[in-house]
Amino acid sequence: MANAVAQAGMTGTVSFAGRVERPKRQRLPQRIGGFGGVDGLVHHLREHKITHVIDATHPFAAQMSHNAVAACTAADVPLIAWTRAPWAAQDADQWTHVPDIAGAVTALAQPATRVMLAVGRMHLNAFAPNPQHTYLLRLVDPPRVPPPFPHHHVLVSRGPFTEADDAALMRAHDISLVVSKNAGGTGAYAKIAAARRLQLPVIMIDRPPMPPRTEAHSVAEVLAWISHAGADLGV
Repeated sequence: MANAVAQAGMTGTVSFAGRVERPKRQRLPQRIGGFGGVDGLVHHLREHKITHVIDATHPFAAQMSHNAVAACTAADVPLIAWTRAPWAAQDADQWTHVPDIAGAVTALAQPATRVMLAVGRMHLNAFAPNPQHTYLLRLVDPPRVPPPFPHHHVLVSRGPFTEADDAALMRAHDISLVVSKNAGGTGAYAKIAAARRLQLPVIMIDRPPMPPRTEAHSVAEVLAWISHAGADLGV
């Protein structure tokens, strides 16, 4: 998206929340950190004369998306959410749907097994009530504190991954169960396809509800929306 905006000759800023310690450099200027809630984001939009906002946050970054809708409404700035289409279960999938992280924790209250826990570094402590399992944790950045599990293996790696590699990883660690957010898109889908290939059950965490907003699933759709809105100064 940053490349497309830059190539179109528009100015803009990429804003990172700061969850990832080494974000990839983009072709647009970037900032890292929060805005200070809705009021802080309204101030930022007005101070920097932002004409359009693209909400490209992770599908599970619900608070930021809610704040973006509220702030853009207050500042009268048009907003579009660039989202990944959610994954849909196929016939061979063995998914158990849960509504949130707490639901996944409850679903893991079962006899000890070997779990690939693919929920990100920020949510690891939530699973502390289930120390009986052996966890495979694949993280973008090393954990800042030791994970709260007596039996675990940390693999620091940045995707995208392949189905074959993830299937091999699951076999190597004798994984019996996968826990995943329904992040959507292609970059993180390999583990879902690998679980299907190996006939492993998946605890699938459904996406949080979002406020009404304009959404798009491709760069082309977002650029068309900007063009239709008459954006010629920036994003």
